[in-house]
Amino acid sequence: MYYVFLAEGFEQVEALAPVDIMRRAEIEVYTVGVGAKVITSSHNVPVVADVIDCEIGPDKDCEGIILPGGMPGTLNLEKAANVQKFIDYCVENNLLIAAICAAPSILGHKGLLDGKKAVCFPGFEEQLGNATVLSDAVVTDGNIITGCGAGAAMKFGFEIVKYIQSEASANHFKAAMLCDR
Repeated sequence: MYYVFLAEGFEQVEALAPVDIMRRAEIEVYTVGVGAKVITSSHNVPVVADVIDCEIGPDKDCEGIILPGGMPGTLNLEKAANVQKFIDYCVENNLLIAAICAAPSILGHKGLLDGKKAVCFPGFEEQLGNATVLSDAVVTDGNIITGCGAGAAMKFGFEIVKYIQSEASANHFKAAMLCDR
């Protein structure tokens, strides 16, 4: 199971585009509301999460996590104890950690991007620790995928499918969704 954490003020495109793409690819993914079942995005769109973070914990079912950006969503994710537990669990078990926009800063603050290639929303580069910051839309380095922002949300979702399944699978869904035109 993959978990997409939604905290108050999250960027809905960065969260829901990957969820949509992953579900098309039949990847088990849950949205997780941090502190509540209904979470309001940075653009005042309420989203009903599949589960609340207090209802789950990192365990053998966790295959990876996705952290959308947005403000103050990123700050709210970073201060959530259960989100931190999931990040630590994924690090300990070499599981997927995907973060987009401002959310890679959470990984940078933990030193998880040191020596890795990464991207983020412009202005957050200094918060990525000792990462090699690139100008790409999406970057995968080991088990960490980072994306630059809302405009890269579809590419971010396809990269997650590529990581989990295969490049052929990601390309199939790109074509089916007319994203390869």
